[in-house]
Amino acid sequence: MEPHRLSRQDARRIAIRAQLLDADRPSLVAEVVDELTVLNIDPTNAIAPSEDHILWTRLGGGYEHAHLQEAVETDKTVFEYDGMYRSVADLPLYRALMRRPLRYAKTADWVAANDRFHRDILALLGERGPLLTGEIPDTAQQSWGSTGWTNNRNVTQMLELLVRLGEVAIAGREGRERRWDLAERWYPGDQQGVPDADVDARRDERRLQSLGIARAKQTEVPLERMDVGQAGEPAVVADVPGEWRVDPIGLDDLGRRFDGRTALLSPFDRLVFDRARAEALFGFEYVLEMYKPAAKRRWGYFALPILHGDTLIGKLDAKADRKAGLLRVFRIHADGDWAPGTAEAVQAEIRALADWLGLEIAEE
Repeated sequence: MEPHRLSRQDARRIAIRAQLLDADRPSLVAEVVDELTVLNIDPTNAIAPSEDHILWTRLGGGYEHAHLQEAVETDKTVFEYDGMYRSVADLPLYRALMRRPLRYAKTADWVAANDRFHRDILALLGERGPLLTGEIPDTAQQSWGSTGWTNNRNVTQMLELLVRLGEVAIAGREGRERRWDLAERWYPGDQQGVPDADVDARRDERRLQSLGIARAKQTEVPLERMDVGQAGEPAVVADVPGEWRVDPIGLDDLGRRFDGRTALLSPFDRLVFDRARAEALFGFEYVLEMYKPAAKRRWGYFALPILHGDTLIGKLDAKADRKAGLLRVFRIHADGDWAPGTAEAVQAEIRALADWLGLEIAEE
């Protein structure tokens, strides 16, 4: 079919609506996770853990972390897998992925070499689960070796691999520590999964629904991919090279009025996580600078991208100083000239962020 021809504004509005960042807010954690398909988990607490920050930007000041815990541990409408929270509606899709063998020979060989350790964990969870990581003894016959932070972390490594293989499930958290149980006991509903031949296409469809518009192929980004294969329909965006894939629902929504709002985004927010996509559609340059020396930072240690209406307009350099009870605002970086009223809208959102965090604002 002939590609749809979109303006950059059309493309931005499709992306923003798909990510639930227009004025029409959702009301439930489960609704947000289902629409976004993934909710990134990251403990960096310069402002708030990313899963809480992302939910706050969608749900507003009434959101509390307990609401996420309830969705995971009580309602079981959300589950954790591979570093992300995901909708239980997608569980059959992921159960199909769990049937696939481990990708790397090293990990498969290590699991095979630790068959007794493997069986010990399953037996213990079957008898006493759910259990926290620290409650599971290390009975490994062969230690996990790595040059990184996973070296000799045998219990965590085995549990994560057993989650990948569909034998164990993450049954919530106590603080940042994960709790584990047998998958057959923890996961609700149909555990058989979708047919293997349909898995990749279905993942592409779900990913496109959450992004609105995306590249068919792209360079890999960390964690969850953001390309969509042949899902949706082809599109070209004015003044942006190459072909895109667009969600038909997003196309239909262009026929209704767009009402935007102002939002202070997590650096891990899916609207901006693909930095190349953000620059192509929004003209927005951004790099998370927490790993750079202070002297080389342009926008700050953990600068928050600022969305206003259908445009990414700048970055907020701020930090939550919980010991002092302050949200320290170091600088607001404006990308270009802001229209009248924009600065006031940004200040109002900073106040909303401070209120949600229970902090007073201190301008440094």
